[in-house]
Amino acid sequence: MNSPFHSQPFFLMRNPIQAYQWGSRTALPRMFHIPNPDQQPQAEIWMGAHPKASSEIQVGTDWLPLNTLIESDPQSALSTEVYQRFGELPFLFKVLAADTALSIQVHPSKQEAEHGYQKENQQGIPLSAAHRNYKDPNHKPELIYALTAFKAMNGFRPHAEIIENVTKINSDSLNAVFQAFIETPAADTLQSAFAELLALESCEKTEAVNALMAVADENATDAPFDTIIDLATQHPGDIGLFAPLLLNVVTLLPGDAMFLHARTPHAYINGVGLEVMANSDNVLRAGLTPKHIDVDELIACTSFAPIEITHIKLKPTRTEQGAHYPIAVPDFSVTHYNQVEYLKCHMQSGEVIFAIDAPLTVSHGDHKLTIEKGNSIFIPACTKAFSLSCKGDAVRVFSQID
Repeated sequence: MNSPFHSQPFFLMRNPIQAYQWGSRTALPRMFHIPNPDQQPQAEIWMGAHPKASSEIQVGTDWLPLNTLIESDPQSALSTEVYQRFGELPFLFKVLAADTALSIQVHPSKQEAEHGYQKENQQGIPLSAAHRNYKDPNHKPELIYALTAFKAMNGFRPHAEIIENVTKINSDSLNAVFQAFIETPAADTLQSAFAELLALESCEKTEAVNALMAVADENATDAPFDTIIDLATQHPGDIGLFAPLLLNVVTLLPGDAMFLHARTPHAYINGVGLEVMANSDNVLRAGLTPKHIDVDELIACTSFAPIEITHIKLKPTRTEQGAHYPIAVPDFSVTHYNQVEYLKCHMQSGEVIFAIDAPLTVSHGDHKLTIEKGNSIFIPACTKAFSLSCKGDAVRVFSQID
């Protein structure tokens, strides 16, 4: 059949919603008028071509899966350069609405993912197995752009802060875990302490968590213990309750963004945001979850270098072409627009554009497509350029091959 990507310059998307239990039941209806008649959790809207849940695009009067259309004509959809480098649409764009905390996670580097995926394949571990760590050979760097106040943890605190926090807890088990790190603060002693903490079991784990909660209850309005109190209502007794002592706790305001590097421990706690990631499903968990935790693999794929909290928020480059966020990977780029009219956008990849709070219109020659807030458009690389007009805020995601 003839390629649909040459039949029209852009395509309205119909995007699947993931009903994970941590998802909000009210955020998407409130912000985007998305119906939720059964009051189910609506955790994520997926905009992309991930085989687990691909978007559909409107071709004429038909709705067709984006992933299979890209496979049928990848160079028109993605560009020759992007297809040769990635072999697929290299990003997944989401609306994420968290009512409760997601698990503490680390995503492996590209090299670690390729090695781990090959190793587990050779071991014959099914992709669907609960103890499988690597679902694909790709890394999973992420950007989150806050639509509401968005609370998260991102990277290890400076060593002095960690020591100040853990020494407040009167626990023999915890003292034994962190003694070497307190005496000699360094990445290797923090790595050993983190591994020992995750490996605590039975009586030692119970004693440490009880001691933590005793201090948290006495300091319930003070950071980071206020976060620990909230997490304990969702995950009582979980070893991940220690994470706010060790990791930076940050609240993004609407319009703020942060990047989550590979090998960096992080967790989303609550809020609504736009998330962009490399097209991967590789997750190594470290707590706040009943799911499998492979401590050895997690430790091997984690960076224990501290991150100053002042370095976490991204500073965009603002021009008349929008606010462009600096990202250290080629898989995706992100630009935010506010109230633009007939702005010419040049392309070198397939793109997705999302209307945040008002209608937007894209045009190309005689073709024009307008969407309401909460909707998105896929624009294939062969379109080459389009004009954008929006009465409010919009975010455009694309790949930038230098």
